[in-house]
Amino acid sequence: MIRLLTLILALLLAGCGNKPRQPDWLVNADGAQDRYERAYLSGKDRVATAEFARFRSEVASTAQPSLVARAELTRCAVQVASLDFSPCTGFEPLRRDASDAERAYADFLAGRIAPEQAKLLQEDYRGVAGGQGGAGALKGIRNPLSRLIAAGVLLRTEKADPEVLKAATDTASEQGWRRAVMAWLGAQAMRAEKAGATEEAAQLRRRMQLASEER
Repeated sequence: MIRLLTLILALLLAGCGNKPRQPDWLVNADGAQDRYERAYLSGKDRVATAEFARFRSEVASTAQPSLVARAELTRCAVQVASLDFSPCTGFEPLRRDASDAERAYADFLAGRIAPEQAKLLQEDYRGVAGGQGGAGALKGIRNPLSRLIAAGVLLRTEKADPEVLKAATDTASEQGWRRAVMAWLGAQAMRAEKAGATEEAAQLRRRMQLASEER
């Protein structure tokens, strides 16, 4: 997943021979985005709510619909990474004024992207968007959050095999992202139960119990 700061700096540098001074809103928004993502994925709802409000407020100060759309899509993306497939309601009022890339990303997260839109996505997601399924679609995705987002879309579109679930669970576990860990362990447990693998399912449920314990 491309961070807003990385995206904007790339645009700024493309039109300037010298490294520009980063605008205050951009620095503030980048920090808030990072804190929001970590808090949400870890299940710290109060912190996540406050940081997202700060993130969106900083971006909205630019009056640029595509940037605000990107902020809303960040929220939708971390939800997909945690297997919350709620509609991306924050983005839809901005769709008309968003760029083609933002609309493609929104459709990708919703699991309904058209093949011709795949080229508008960052490289990590193009295989999934192009119809690739299974664990092979996650190979080469080094960023943990991007890997979880891709895995979430695979599950949403019924193209996730057991190795996808394991890779996503391991990724969330390595990062200590409690909400995501619980979600992916639950998905693994449900699949094991449907397959009649009762001992495996019980082990996964025990791991979920550990993750649910308060620090």
